[in-house]
Amino acid sequence: MTAGPGSSFVDFDSPAPRPRELDVRWIHGSPSSKHNTDPDIQVHAYDEHTVILRQNMAIDYEAPFLFLLFGNTQAVLVDTGATASAEFFPLRRVVDELVDGWLVRNPRTEYHLLVLHTHGHGDHVAGDGQFADRPDTTVVGADLASAWTYFGFAQDPTAVARVDLGGRVLECLATPGHHEAAVTFYDPWTGILLTGDTVYPGRLYVQDWDAFARTVDRLIEFCELRPVTHVLGCHIEMTTEPGVDYPVRTTYQPHEPPLQLTTEHLREIRAALVEIGDRPRRLACPRFVVCPDD
Repeated sequence: MTAGPGSSFVDFDSPAPRPRELDVRWIHGSPSSKHNTDPDIQVHAYDEHTVILRQNMAIDYEAPFLFLLFGNTQAVLVDTGATASAEFFPLRRVVDELVDGWLVRNPRTEYHLLVLHTHGHGDHVAGDGQFADRPDTTVVGADLASAWTYFGFAQDPTAVARVDLGGRVLECLATPGHHEAAVTFYDPWTGILLTGDTVYPGRLYVQDWDAFARTVDRLIEFCELRPVTHVLGCHIEMTTEPGVDYPVRTTYQPHEPPLQLTTEHLREIRAALVEIGDRPRRLACPRFVVCPDD
């Protein structure tokens, strides 16, 4: 698919991404659900072609982050949140409004939406059904067979798959360990590395310790060859007190650290795995907690 006649072409071949500020007050719940006035979905425009979304904790305590990236011929929505119902979690409406707004600024005769996932846990795929009947939309399943076939990892799990949004080409890696079908996305336009639940300021639940260690090593090596501005996962579970996380199912987190991590945190995770050794256990570090996925 190509941009139609008269469309405005966006040049995504910038020589090097420049980091933008992410000093954002993310919605973090309320002491009482009756007094929660936050929107169902927080919308933050990182730049004119990149949007970060967060689900309200009053809808689901997981409060996952989702990502909407625009290219010249299609946009990609990475993950669909923790709630299926459009009544309580109007993801389709919000995404449609964002796409419509982008198309006003960047007219196209046709435009596609691609829905991908960081992995297949329920708090990242629950909203898939909202896009099942959306025109010009492809929803790729997050299960191992569907995702691995789409990215070509079934043939070569070490490959770097490329998803072309129209001049904006994402690099995609198979990164199992937290989940067998986990995928990490690198966006050269922004320099952002989207790590799902593999790396984020929270509890890093490890399903397969050997696979997780290999994934962290691979991410470190991958990032050494690319400019990475931010490492963005899909949750915040830590407090601003180093090494202290909010309890599971917390719906009010007034003292959250920033969402963004750095490539140095990848090395800290690797060091934590070395310290844990061959006897899996919980280990708290300043910006994350490594946990067995029991």
